[in-house]
Amino acid sequence: MEKQKIRLEQSKLICCKVFISEARNRSALEAIERAAREDPESVVVNKFEDRAYNRVRYDIVSYVVQGSSTATATATATAAVYFSPLQRTVVAMAEAAFDSINLETHTGAHPRLGVVDDIVFHPLARASLDEAAWLAKAVALDIGTTIQEKFKKEQTRESKSFVVDSLCSGVSVFFATMPVYLYAAAHPTGKALDTIRRELGYYRPNFKGTQWAGWTMPEILPEKPDEGPSSVSKSRGITMIGARPWIALYNVPIMSTDLSAVRRIARRVSGRGGGIPSVQAMALAHGETVIEVACNLLDPFKVGGDRVQLEVERLAKEEGVTVAKGYFTHLSHDKIVESYLKLCSFV
Repeated sequence: MEKQKIRLEQSKLICCKVFISEARNRSALEAIERAAREDPESVVVNKFEDRAYNRVRYDIVSYVVQGSSTATATATATAAVYFSPLQRTVVAMAEAAFDSINLETHTGAHPRLGVVDDIVFHPLARASLDEAAWLAKAVALDIGTTIQEKFKKEQTRESKSFVVDSLCSGVSVFFATMPVYLYAAAHPTGKALDTIRRELGYYRPNFKGTQWAGWTMPEILPEKPDEGPSSVSKSRGITMIGARPWIALYNVPIMSTDLSAVRRIARRVSGRGGGIPSVQAMALAHGETVIEVACNLLDPFKVGGDRVQLEVERLAKEEGVTVAKGYFTHLSHDKIVESYLKLCSFV
């Protein structure tokens, strides 16, 4: 089929941020990055990895068009049919991650519930939030159903004798499963990501007071996922998938080991704690001598890193701790588009 020719200055672009629970296993990251490069029309414009958090994020950009014959069955649940190379790319990256990372052996200083912990789609340029939401739901269906079936077939083939013996003896056989929770514009009621995470215990460390290790939830989830089964594989966990306007990620290092003090700062700077309404924040240990106030800026065009930095510094002074200069973990909205236009290989 002849490729669609799209004028770059007129194209609708979407950025997908893929958060994966791994930053120390080089072979796993290489497998994920090979999958990301399979389609040249999906471009990785930025990568941020943190060994202390044991977490990596890829920012991938591509176009979205309407009315493609390659659209999936997800179209039946939406008002329009769209196509984006991002769908295939993100699903391929998820497959590579599930195949090369075991959550049961994972430890890090950042909360997580799954190997592929979070996938969020942001509309850029002329794309709409509806288009981003459609793409999020298409990827959720693929991960919750298609990938699950693929792994089930592989597991059946590779352990056929075990399955037969187990069935004969009455022992239940547990296959890999991929529960997916939708959030924000991808969710039917717009349910917020942090609300779902709280329901599932995301923010509670389970190792040494500051770390997340292995899988500690029941194998049957307390909240029914939007795609996939309610049973969960301990080795792969849960995936969150959403669509929302652009958010910025800004971390402020505090030169202290006083976790209680930094938690108070994080709470007071966040909207939930009575601080800046469009800011979410949590305190995370970052190495032996630093604790970071890790912030989501939900309306970065109104409240940027400078304002958050000043507020953290003010609160830190009250607590008697020293603050370093904060940093964004990604390119700006405009730089993302600019980088994509330089790197992409449209026909």
